[in-house]
Amino acid sequence: MRRSFVCGNWKMYKTPSEARVLARDIARGLRGDDGRVEVAVCPPFPAIAAVAESLRESPVAWGGQNCAPQLEGAYTGETSAAMLVDLGCTYAILGHSERRQFFAETDSTVHEKLEAVLGCGLTPILCVGETLEEREADRTSEVVGRQLRGALAGLPGPEIARSVIAYEPVWAIGTGRTATPDMAEAMHREIRELLATMIGEDGAEAVRILYGGSVKPGNAADLFSQPNIDGGLIGGASLTASDFLAIVRAGCSTE
Repeated sequence: MRRSFVCGNWKMYKTPSEARVLARDIARGLRGDDGRVEVAVCPPFPAIAAVAESLRESPVAWGGQNCAPQLEGAYTGETSAAMLVDLGCTYAILGHSERRQFFAETDSTVHEKLEAVLGCGLTPILCVGETLEEREADRTSEVVGRQLRGALAGLPGPEIARSVIAYEPVWAIGTGRTATPDMAEAMHREIRELLATMIGEDGAEAVRILYGGSVKPGNAADLFSQPNIDGGLIGGASLTASDFLAIVRAGCSTE
């Protein structure tokens, strides 16, 4: 059975000192039964070391929001998978729509980053999702399928099976608009069916698929109760400890 997973994506918010406090508040706010849900946070790169200090003795994992495809070299401003590992990271978010939109990342770029992350033992959180224009043109399946196949092409089945997929419809990220539970479940089910064609049904059943896009304490339980939604990649609501912890508990209630 897949264990629920709630991961906070702090984006470009929180200085190292602010991040240290937020991470500490999240760790202190966890209750005993919250252990049924795996919890992680992905702070900005400069704050990872500070967050690690706050979380070291807690069950909360941490990760990076991006990763270079290269392991080292003259790539000014980049951060390698090996550097994330050395900082104690477990996860790396890859292919987020903001990276695709603002930094021109392609499916090919994301594929290269996946290889680097998997090669260093990190768990990738691969983001896929369509824009509002693509959804209204009835191209959601086409777009999400292309993103998945492009990112995962040629990877061994066991490596794909230990990856995490995050379905984040672009039109719902930071907009206050959220896919209904039925809409989200339909896409999650389709993603799992596509994965089954790539790595078999057993492998696809092992993959955790998260929903992201304006998840809040008020809608998390309904979303997480769907059979193919295994938790959430949380943006704005992860920047407040009380909201994030409420979402974690929504995951507990569906276990």
